[in-house]
Formats: sequence, C-alpha cells, structure tokens
Amino acid sequence: MAVTKKRKAVDAKLDKAKIYTLAEAAAMVKQVNTTKFDSSVDVHIRLGVDPKKADQAIRGTVNLPHGTGKTKKVLVLCTPDKEAEAKAAGADFVGLEEFVQKIESGWTDIDVVIATPSVMPKIGKLGKILGPRNLMPNPKTGTVTNDVANAVNEVKGGKIAFKIDKAGIIHASVGRVSFEPKKLAENAQELINALVRMKPVTAKGTYLKGIHIAATMGPGLPVDTKSVVS
Repeated sequence: MAVTKKRKAVDAKLDKAKIYTLAEAAAMVKQVNTTKFDSSVDVHIRLGVDPKKADQAIRGTVNLPHGTGKTKKVLVLCTPDKEAEAKAAGADFVGLEEFVQKIESGWTDIDVVIATPSVMPKIGKLGKILGPRNLMPNPKTGTVTNDVANAVNEVKGGKIAFKIDKAGIIHASVGRVSFEPKKLAENAQELINALVRMKPVTAKGTYLKGIHIAATMGPGLPVDTKSVVS
C-alpha cells in the first residue's frame, strides 16, 4: 500500500522510539492529526486483569472535567410522571412503549439510555440489542435511577461510561483534536485515576500495562505509565 504525503509528514514528526508523558502525547496527537474534521481523541488502556473473572471485569463511569466535545443524544425510558423532569433536564427522547418498539425494530440512534428502576422489567428484552452497543441501562453506570434529571445532566456535562473488552483494554474518548492539550491530558488523567481507584484486590502483577492516545485515523502514541501515577 502506498504511503500518502500526509502520512509521510506525520511519520517525520514522530520519534518511534519515544515513550511520551501524557502531556507530551496530548500535544503531539494534535500535531499528527490528518483529518479535516474535528477528530475524536481516544485513550486505550491495557490493564493487568482477567476480564473473564467477574471481580476483574471492570466497568464504571467518570466525569471528565472538560467534557468530550460531543453532544450526546440521551434517551430516557420512564413512566409518565418522570417525563417532564427528563425533558427539563435536556433529554433528547423521553417515553417508554414507543421507544421500546423503535429499538426492537432496530433504532439505536442514541448515545446513552437512562431508565427508571420501575420500567426495567419492560426493557429487559432489549438487552440483546442494546447490550452489544454498550447502551443497556445499568445501575453500576448510574443509568438506572429515579433521579433522571441528575443522570441526564451528568451525561450532558461530560460523564462517560467505560467497560473493559475481552482483551483487557479500556477504550474511551477523552475529547477532540480542537481541545487544548492541557484539557486533553486532564481528561485522560481523570479516566486513569478512576481506573487506578478501581483496581481489583485480586489483580496480580503490573496493573497499568500500557497506555496509548490517538486521534481518529491517527497513529497511536505510547504513554509512559509511570508519568500518570502519582
């Protein structure tokens, strides 16, 4: 495959032997971006855990101090008495039966689904559709709650959910290329801090095994794990 001029220019800026600090990587990711649109900046963190073990299948949420730069579309599934509260908080879609039917028909044009506990029995059947897309409401991520207003506000304000994959890696968006490097680094650090706090007591050996940061279609920049742990 022929190497494009843009890629050659990117490669010229990179020191392939270098391991970056988080601050350096956040600055470099902007310099090596090749897209014309405002690319997402993602962090990929390999953890020293066994995702097959229930107590090491890490998942949770974190509030990024500077948000993600993306306006998330939120669906709230609730009873009629909660609809006004959800709408006032800024939910994009609110209801129950109508949206259950839409999802069963294949509609998933949403980023987050929040549900009240009372409707969970009615939406359990949606797990086969929402689960693989990481959209199924879950108490562990704060998306099953009676306080729908707070849940919507948190998501709109920069709260993200993360879940370890089968390879033991956490993938999460921490901003956009247009962000200042300092804000990208602070968002990434907040995610890392959350993961460190969640380290399972049964996890042995090195916990943070590898960290890379990359923009959409950009090269992955390795981050020195020692630079992110205080």
